[in-house]
Amino acid sequence: MKINKNTKVSVHPLTAAAIALGVTLAAFSVGGNDAKATDGTTFGGTAAIYGNINPDSIESLSTGDRIKSVAAGRTPTAIWQTLEHGEKVECLDCIPSVSELLYDPNPKTREISAWWLRRRVLGVFGPGEVYEQTINTLASDPDPIRRQYAANALGEFLAYPGIEAVSTAIDKDPDARVRTASVYALGRLGADGSGALGRAMGDADTNVKLAAVRIASRINGFKDIGAALKLAADGDVHVRRNTAELLGAWRSKDGFDGLVQMTNDADPDVRNAATHSLGALHDQRAVPVLTNLSQNDPSSLVRDQATIALRRL
Repeated sequence: MKINKNTKVSVHPLTAAAIALGVTLAAFSVGGNDAKATDGTTFGGTAAIYGNINPDSIESLSTGDRIKSVAAGRTPTAIWQTLEHGEKVECLDCIPSVSELLYDPNPKTREISAWWLRRRVLGVFGPGEVYEQTINTLASDPDPIRRQYAANALGEFLAYPGIEAVSTAIDKDPDARVRTASVYALGRLGADGSGALGRAMGDADTNVKLAAVRIASRINGFKDIGAALKLAADGDVHVRRNTAELLGAWRSKDGFDGLVQMTNDADPDVRNAATHSLGALHDQRAVPVLTNLSQNDPSSLVRDQATIALRRL
């Protein structure tokens, strides 16, 4: 195409930006890690990228010495930042220091320590190393708090052998705190070990039962309707409400009778959850129950929920 002086040429914005960038880069000759302007001014690699930003504000990889130092100092924010920036830093000498943090009182410190450890290529998952030590701690340490933290760690390690370890603890550990932590670990691992989750629903401790109900919908292939229905009349209102929600999440019509029972619960939150779940079942048997609730329940929240549930059937 012939272009004369009166021809208007439009340039796409991205093309214009590329041209501008090219002009800018042409002003510098780059050598090694430095950038040099045509006037002779030399900029370090960091300065060339970040300009005058305070160096303390620029993310950098953690060194092995820094990881060991913050682990010894036990300052939570320093630990979190250092381990996050050291995700890909291989440091065998750091592993013993970080593994001690699995038993730190701060839950976020324990979590990020397990997160960092599970990313190691060497020094964690071999015979006698950190992972096996953690399994042994859960199985036999005399301190229940250390056993509880070991269960937390096994959940965060996301490794298959942990399923059997925490399942055994659910069945056998005498301390309810350890059993509760083991149930939540199963939730992180996403698997039910030998029916341990269903047995946890029948545990004598309320916190163990509540943990089991809360994580049950996240376990692939787990749907123990019988175990859940036994909790419809549990003495704890939180267990009953979470059970009603679970039965709705499962969408199983085998839970119909239990949900109907819970629509008569003394607590309005339980009735509300059961009413919502009845609508989720899409079972026409619920029509008279929901109609009665929409007209006669003493809670306006439940009445409104019943009206909505009827529309979902």
